[in-house]
Amino acid sequence: MRIFNLKSAKFICMLLVVLTFTACEKEKITEEVISNNKKDFVYPTATFSADIPLQWNELYLEVERFTSGYVAPVSARASAYINLAAYEAAILGMADDYRSFGSYYSGLELPDATSIGAIHYPTAVNAAYETAMRLFFPTAPAAQLFKIVELANKINEPFKHQLAIDVFVKSRNYGREVAEAVFKWSATDLTGHNAYRSPTDPNYIPPAGRGKWQPTLPDFKPALLPNWGRVRTFAADARDVVIDPLIYSDDSTSDIYQQAKETELLTNEVKANKRPEDKWIADFWSDDCPILTFSPAARFVAVTNQVVAKEKPNLAKALETYAKVSMALCDAGIRCWHEKYRFNYERPVDYIRRVMGNKNWNTVMCPDGSGNYFTPPFPAYPSGHAAFAGAAAMVLADIYGEIYSFTDRCHEGRTEFISAPRSFNSFFEMAEENAYSRIPLGVHFAMDSNEGLKLGYGVGAKVNALPWKR
Repeated sequence: MRIFNLKSAKFICMLLVVLTFTACEKEKITEEVISNNKKDFVYPTATFSADIPLQWNELYLEVERFTSGYVAPVSARASAYINLAAYEAAILGMADDYRSFGSYYSGLELPDATSIGAIHYPTAVNAAYETAMRLFFPTAPAAQLFKIVELANKINEPFKHQLAIDVFVKSRNYGREVAEAVFKWSATDLTGHNAYRSPTDPNYIPPAGRGKWQPTLPDFKPALLPNWGRVRTFAADARDVVIDPLIYSDDSTSDIYQQAKETELLTNEVKANKRPEDKWIADFWSDDCPILTFSPAARFVAVTNQVVAKEKPNLAKALETYAKVSMALCDAGIRCWHEKYRFNYERPVDYIRRVMGNKNWNTVMCPDGSGNYFTPPFPAYPSGHAAFAGAAAMVLADIYGEIYSFTDRCHEGRTEFISAPRSFNSFFEMAEENAYSRIPLGVHFAMDSNEGLKLGYGVGAKVNALPWKR
């Protein structure tokens, strides 16, 4: 009996030791493990959730909304570099499946982390996002800059207690260094890097002639980003172009006249409340009015946020998703703006007023409460909205499937416009509706939307084809 009690006591003690060690292992990564500095103790990204990139991209929507100068193409570019930095900060933990772009893009010199030992990738990714957000939004309002610091600290707090201090510090420093390296590479793109400072160009003189774009009413603002087509791309190139637009004509039987007539009719019926569905679509996809919402490019970051929240991918797949979508949006903006200023096609408001004799006709975009409506300050063809939508749809479909039931709740609860959610059976259906929305809004011809969508699809396909995987 005595021997039995002794064995039982030993067993109980051993069990308590095992349980205590297991509990501690879950709560704290020990100094002993970390000091080994073996590759086996580099925590793979597949073991972590998408929470950190999701939180940062949700905050991104607010930061770009309230920061002056971050119009859609500029915002898309900032998002691409920020999410590339986050992707590269975790790439060693994704190495069995994913490739770094450090040797792919000329001039991108990333820090070497192979000799620093164990990396806690959530800490590194958090640091990369914080650093990149501050670097790419240096003029953000104080409230948004504070939220950047606040989010970083909130995410870091549990890591400080769970990790050995040297691992936490090394991981955080590595993430910062990656973001700084990506920012340094961004600075070599002289046209794109500081474009937020002066997105409109009063020195740009658009070509004159019948059907050529000129600054439009009511404020006749100078051209927006007339040189954006020179910005460095990630995957797209000079082959990403649209077909020639319809030949300009004031003949009532011409194709362009008929398309102008369609825009005029749809917009007029929206104004007269005869097309409630089109009014809903036009409002739902506008995202044109500064401060009121995020930009048209960021809209698809908001869509991606909803997809990530729904699908709950691991950290690696989430970082891939955000990097791909944002890089596609960036390239879509660059190639679309290149084509806009290659053709300099006028907006429907000018054509309808001058050629069709409806001298008081206007869009229904961004009413200011005093009877004024607006038209974007750049050429019509092709549509930027459509290009952004096509690029994002192509990437999201590649990752999450071509048949994908989805309800967009981006603006749910807003009262300034019709914000009720809309549902789609695929990302392509969503993109097509976005492209169409510009016609009843009054700011585009059908050709603008159709060709912008095709351009976006092509750009998205090129981003998908980059060497992401081994």
